[in-house]
Amino acid sequence: MRLAIRSRFPGLILIPFAALTIAPISAFAQAAYTAVQVENPGTITGFVKWTGAVPKVPKLPITKNADVCDPEGRKSRDLERLQIDSDGGVANTVVFLKDISRGKAMELPDHLQHLDQRNCRYIPHIMLVPENGNIQIKSSDPVLHTVHMSGAASNNVPFPVQNQYIPVTLRRSGVVDLKCNAGHVWMNAEILVVKHPYYAVTDEHGYFKLTDVPPGDYELEAWHEGWRVLSEEKVLDVAAQVEVRRPLYSAPATWAKSVTVHGGQTSEVNFTISEK
Repeated sequence: MRLAIRSRFPGLILIPFAALTIAPISAFAQAAYTAVQVENPGTITGFVKWTGAVPKVPKLPITKNADVCDPEGRKSRDLERLQIDSDGGVANTVVFLKDISRGKAMELPDHLQHLDQRNCRYIPHIMLVPENGNIQIKSSDPVLHTVHMSGAASNNVPFPVQNQYIPVTLRRSGVVDLKCNAGHVWMNAEILVVKHPYYAVTDEHGYFKLTDVPPGDYELEAWHEGWRVLSEEKVLDVAAQVEVRRPLYSAPATWAKSVTVHGGQTSEVNFTISEK
């Protein structure tokens, strides 16, 4: 049974409950999607918030190219796996409609289809790219980086030249894990290759918004990449030709809610996530 609570704000419907699951590899698999003219669309907004004790995610020492990778002299780098603001908002969570088959034409934020390697960080940390679309990648750093892709795509793209964009076509939907094979072991990011446009990445306050949604009943999911460091792997630094150790992370997790979208109205769906 779906429970909807009327908000004190006109046109706003609150959906209060969620269920946690560990995300399988096929979390983003779905049937074909058809773009249509959406009549009398609605909107879904909300926040992803953290509850309970905040886990301590380890930082890694800057062990290479400190002049480029550590211009502020901090000596270590946050792995950026769990970003929580002062109000508990969780950034970099992907919120999407599951198994929607018809709706607006494909449109995703342009900045989430570009990747920069800057100060030995991947910016942005989470990206959204349409299936069979391109991710545009460059390096602002004057040192060698490689973008090693695994998961829904397998590739290893070197960047010996600064500020040169290289497009990479991603042909299969799913999650693409990014790491650097040039010894910058703290560098990590995720690309979600998707079949429809109803995906959003939460901002620094945990806020998301999905627009032009056809009226109807849906399952809404919040996906997080996972924040625990489980172990490490030995890999070759292709620049220095030495063996280095790189973190291995916990599996992604998802939280699901039901939502009803009414034409011309906004439904608010808030997720609360935690270590448990």
